Amino acid sequence: MLLLIGVWWGFTYSSVSTSSFPTPVAVVRSIIADGWGFYGRNTAGTLARAGWGYVWGNCIAFMLAALVLVVPKLEELVSQIGVLTNCLPITAIGPLVMVIFGSRVSAIALSAMLVFFTTLVGALTGLKSASRSQLDLIVVYGGNAWTQVRKVRILAALPAIMTALQVAIPGAILGAIVGEYLGGIDTGIGVALNAAQRQVQPDRVWALSLVTGIISLLGYALVGVIGRLLTPWAKEINR
Repeated sequence: MLLLIGVWWGFTYSSVSTSSFPTPVAVVRSIIADGWGFYGRNTAGTLARAGWGYVWGNCIAFMLAALVLVVPKLEELVSQIGVLTNCLPITAIGPLVMVIFGSRVSAIALSAMLVFFTTLVGALTGLKSASRSQLDLIVVYGGNAWTQVRKVRILAALPAIMTALQVAIPGAILGAIVGEYLGGIDTGIGVALNAAQRQVQPDRVWALSLVTGIISLLGYALVGVIGRLLTPWAKEINR
């Protein structure tokens, strides 16, 4: 973090104009000047939309992963759907999503779309990670497919799922901000960014970007801590 701040400061004193590349001090002053009223209101709106998108994206991903577990032949189709949603450029698909779902829901839909692929990959990978010997042992003791899921597959999948949930946090926030940026919403970081750009306020643009990065890092770290608590045996979650 200190290295990044040092590089940032170095750029501001190079040939780059400080009018478009403000110093860290100027950005902090902008945050203080705008105050909690400005950032609290806009951050709350973005987090609410990102939260709903996170929930919907994860739920759809888990349902499709469970469907693949029941009907393995559907894995290729489900994987192709996930890849398609991941390959679509969000800035290009955003206006279409807004036309289909409306401006109020578009931010949630875009957030869910960015979450979906990450969680789908983690869930599919995790649910298939149980060893054959473990699954056979359940059958030997009289268990069925549902017993295998409860006793083996879910526990084996937890590390990969928690990692996916962690990585999906920044995507959820980005999707919500892009949806807000397209318009039709009263508050949110995307709305504030759009207004700051139109009013040529580089300090505020950088401040909003910094706040967004901090929120994403905090969310990422929080889910990482939860993952380590839920899966203390898994080294993958410590990455």
